[in-house]
Amino acid sequence: MTTTSSARAHAEPPTDRRGILLVFVGLMTAMLLSALDQTIFSTALPTIVGELDGVDHMLWVTTAYILAATIMMPVYGKLGDLIGRKSLFIIAISLFMVGSIVGGLSQGMTELIVGRAIQGLGGGGLMILSQAIIADIVPARERGRYMGVMGGVFALASVIGPLLGGWFTESVGWRWCMWINIPLGAIAILSAILFLHPNPQGRAKPRLDIAGMMLIAIASAALVLFTSWGGGQYDWDSPVILSLVAVTVIAGAAFVAVERRAAEPIMPLHMFRERNFVLTTGAGLLMGIAMFGTLAYMPTYLQMVAQVDATTAGLLMIPMMGAMLPTSIIVGRAVSRTGRYKWYPVAGSVIIAVAMYLLSTMTYTQPVWVTCLYLAVFGMGLGLQMQVLVLIVQNTFPLTMVGTATAANNYFRQIGASLGAAVVGSLFTNRLVALLSERVDGGGSALADANSLTPAAVQDLPQAAQDIIVSSYNDALTPVFLYIVPLALLSLTLLLFVKEAPLRTTLETRAPETEPEAVAV
Repeated sequence: MTTTSSARAHAEPPTDRRGILLVFVGLMTAMLLSALDQTIFSTALPTIVGELDGVDHMLWVTTAYILAATIMMPVYGKLGDLIGRKSLFIIAISLFMVGSIVGGLSQGMTELIVGRAIQGLGGGGLMILSQAIIADIVPARERGRYMGVMGGVFALASVIGPLLGGWFTESVGWRWCMWINIPLGAIAILSAILFLHPNPQGRAKPRLDIAGMMLIAIASAALVLFTSWGGGQYDWDSPVILSLVAVTVIAGAAFVAVERRAAEPIMPLHMFRERNFVLTTGAGLLMGIAMFGTLAYMPTYLQMVAQVDATTAGLLMIPMMGAMLPTSIIVGRAVSRTGRYKWYPVAGSVIIAVAMYLLSTMTYTQPVWVTCLYLAVFGMGLGLQMQVLVLIVQNTFPLTMVGTATAANNYFRQIGASLGAAVVGSLFTNRLVALLSERVDGGGSALADANSLTPAAVQDLPQAAQDIIVSSYNDALTPVFLYIVPLALLSLTLLLFVKEAPLRTTLETRAPETEPEAVAV
């Protein structure tokens, strides 16, 4: 009885349900900003680089954002735990808006890339801080319903981003891919200022892990660059790529050595002694490989094989979002209602493995609706897994570490995303070139310049040539999905060993092990 009273004495909220919902609107807006910016340029890029005369720098428009955001994730997570999250949240949104203004006003590729990098410096904190702020104001037992909506917002952004990018490009202009962030950012900042009232806590003067920050930045930069450049701009065995691999390994080893001695490590190594953290973070990394490896190349596949335009290809991805969004919300509400969560991500891994197998069986003659059905299965698997993994991580540590733990989990998922897009892209491209080389003799001179083929150009070719190209695209990508099936099964194996600890019902700052047993309904 005394323990339970003590736990409630540590409970935070003077925040009522209405106040939580008002804060939640701002957090969702911030997450939408972050998620949209990873996809909105995919359909706008050809027009942008043509207008700014920078086709040779096109890769950097995406890489600059991903690189800056990945580097900043652990920094925001640790600083939030040390100095509080409200001011950091406002700074992150402000940086994102400044980057949007720089990009929107850019007259050349250099200014655009700088703007995207500044956006990334802010964007790295938007999702991390949003998830951590929810943990500050909502107990773990009730948090599932909010995390479910967060997963739904991410799913929504992954589909409407390319559609918005295409629509802006064809109507008011591609710069609105930047300008749209200004009103959305203002809403998020206003919500934080007016409705986010963190409890004052006596924090000692923070001791920043500068060496750790620098080393993880170097290791992350080298990793993102070699996964972005390898197999495309440079061969995998080129001196540049091998040097980046060496830098990644050396900086990573130095980072581990520094973190062992740091007073306030940016990524405390003792987190990796927690079984649930290691298992769910590993599963999240594998999920990142599957998710972004699929998202990066399915629109191209649909354009070339189904022979639809970019906007239609984006619309054909809606079934994935249409399954992921309600699944994520329903699972979140079920977790809050029952307090049980382990078997949702386990089931998600099984369904993701099934979806990857189904995608690997696609043929270029099958109806488009069948492909959409397979994508819907994939979306359901992601909805069962994505936000529940974050909730498990947050429930593993006390609130004083929730930002650091959330950031570490998201960081490794982002690394998985970079690896997934790079590895899938490399396998797909190499196999495509080989298949086209094998089959080109049967396609005649119409295929002489295969590297310059576009969806529109393919439709103007003779039927025999079209069949060669379309079948090559299909046969190049579908086996790659089969390679992802073992990764999904490995994720399943990891998640089977997760220990289902009771979800906290209060906002106390102690770890779950000291939680009173009376947490179940």
